[in-house]
Amino acid sequence: MSIDFNAIEPAARDRITDGPAGHGGYRHEALFYAGRNEFLSGTLPFVREALAADEPILVVLDETKIGQLRDELNGDGGRVMFANMAEVGSNPARIIQAWQDFLDEHATADNRLWGIGEPIWAGRSAAELAECQRHEELLNLVFSDPEFSLLCPYDTDALDPAVIDKARRSHPFVRESGALRTSTSYPGAAALSAPFDDPLPEPPDAPSVLIFQVGGLRDARSWVAARAGAAGLPADRTADLLLAVSEIATNSLTHGGGGGTVSVWREDSTVVCEVHDGGRISDPLVGRRRPARDATGGRGLWIANQVCELVQVRTFATGTTVRLHMRVPAEPR
Repeated sequence: MSIDFNAIEPAARDRITDGPAGHGGYRHEALFYAGRNEFLSGTLPFVREALAADEPILVVLDETKIGQLRDELNGDGGRVMFANMAEVGSNPARIIQAWQDFLDEHATADNRLWGIGEPIWAGRSAAELAECQRHEELLNLVFSDPEFSLLCPYDTDALDPAVIDKARRSHPFVRESGALRTSTSYPGAAALSAPFDDPLPEPPDAPSVLIFQVGGLRDARSWVAARAGAAGLPADRTADLLLAVSEIATNSLTHGGGGGTVSVWREDSTVVCEVHDGGRISDPLVGRRRPARDATGGRGLWIANQVCELVQVRTFATGTTVRLHMRVPAEPR
């Protein structure tokens, strides 16, 4: 994929490599496409450039788009690593570690790595969409050193224009109509590293709230278990929720002023458990990267992200709120 330097603002040219032999560090790009043909015309040259350089490429998309790329690549499809985004990114907070694992396994001193990932699609819930958009912002913070090109497709036919506008803010470069340009909406990585304080929607009905303090964790667990079960969460998933609640509430006791509040409610097909305390979280990537074996902290949100369908973290002037989402299985027929 040869980049058209005439379509790029002069100030950005030194940040982009023309082909796999260059050394341009990390490139995070959005691809705006409408329909199958534009998707393929935007992604196939990217894949073929990686293959021509014999460099590793990981493509994380839905099964339909994976099939389309395989068909077009013919025998070369076997040289591409594919993964299903519905599995890898069911909880968007798990995606960064998946990319990090790819880099750790395949990066060398003299190669570039390539990735395509589409975490946002029309079927995402409002809560999932918010966390996907935060994920895209954080991708600008976590990969600063490797030779890594990451392309993020956005379907302009299926997504709301506000989602596309948000993508322009979260990607330094955008591809549309066959041209690569710097995004005039991108505020810089530093601006995206501030604590996440986007408002969370109010529960559909005012839930009951339990105040917990030191020595009250067992009572809080029992209280959550009873309400999660009454809301339809099965026993095995309730056990996972209690594990997550224990980790988050322990953080509240240790770092959040010695206590907090917990509430539980049912929202459509999801049980939501919210923990709030008076502490503040300064690390924007907390819970998204696997803690080191010898780490003394930082495991609570990581564990919560591994067992919950979705975890929302917000830090406000009044403290920190963590919402844990657990999907209620459909009733068997």
